[in-house]
Amino acid sequence: MLEKFVNPIIEQRADPWAYKHTDGYYYFTASVPEYDRIELRRALAIQELAAAEPVTVWRKYAAGLMSSNIWAPEIHYIDGKWYIYFAAARTTETNNGLFDHRMFVLENDSENPLEGEWVEKGQLRTNWESFSLDATQFEHNGVHYLVWAQKDPAIYGNSNLYIAPLDNPWTIRGQQVMISKPEYDWETIGFHVNEGAAVIKKNGKIFISYSASATDYNYAMGLLTASADSDLLDPSSWSKSPKPVFTTSEATGQYGPGHNSFTVSRDGSEDILIYHARNYKEITGDPLYDPNRHMRAQRLGWNEDGTPNFGVPVADGE
Repeated sequence: MLEKFVNPIIEQRADPWAYKHTDGYYYFTASVPEYDRIELRRALAIQELAAAEPVTVWRKYAAGLMSSNIWAPEIHYIDGKWYIYFAAARTTETNNGLFDHRMFVLENDSENPLEGEWVEKGQLRTNWESFSLDATQFEHNGVHYLVWAQKDPAIYGNSNLYIAPLDNPWTIRGQQVMISKPEYDWETIGFHVNEGAAVIKKNGKIFISYSASATDYNYAMGLLTASADSDLLDPSSWSKSPKPVFTTSEATGQYGPGHNSFTVSRDGSEDILIYHARNYKEITGDPLYDPNRHMRAQRLGWNEDGTPNFGVPVADGE
């Protein structure tokens, strides 16, 4: 049965992540406008997340690591425990930490992640120290993989996408592999950015959506594709769509759609796209500090060739 949504579902929640657990609940987290904490909420339906009481499970530090710009948390359930991946920056006397992020991990062994204790597992370290964020993980053929965005000082631009296997939820194994960098015109407007990866497996393929360009109306989503039986650590296994797959729609009044996650309908029969967008084009000041990227949801379609069809971001109220 196709679920219907009235968008926006949750206002002022950017980088939205929704996960449907085996207990029937949708667990939701996102960046808050203050960038100072991590919230969780849950509900038995996506539309009901709007009325669900948010629980603050972690707050930023006053100084040092994890003291500024808490961005893009994601909640995952791995081997019987809950994990939150997030990015945080370090503040100094001369810098508010902007674009100095690193990735961190929290763990909770409670049945309900809105309860119990969230334990800091520390920084999720990559092969080198640089701006890194937007960690996500997925399992394939018994192996857990991490995908994230990071700046390579040797490559022009702000962030590329990397993949590596995980030894445990907070430790990568071996060498990270770059699978995408900003190269098309639509990926390099304002910033040269590939970020916000999300993974969906279907039809014998693994798809990684990601977001590109500045976080204003130019923000758009791209797609990487690999065969499910390919070597996911071989960059040649991944093909990139030359055109964006989800973009601003003047017709529906939706601007800068992106930083998505994937979930399923209550009965599991439909794939659901969760994303943020604004309902106006012009922004005063830095788009990062405009709070009105709202969480939205709509059905994810599938083309005859087995690839996802993102469609057009639907208008508010639909």
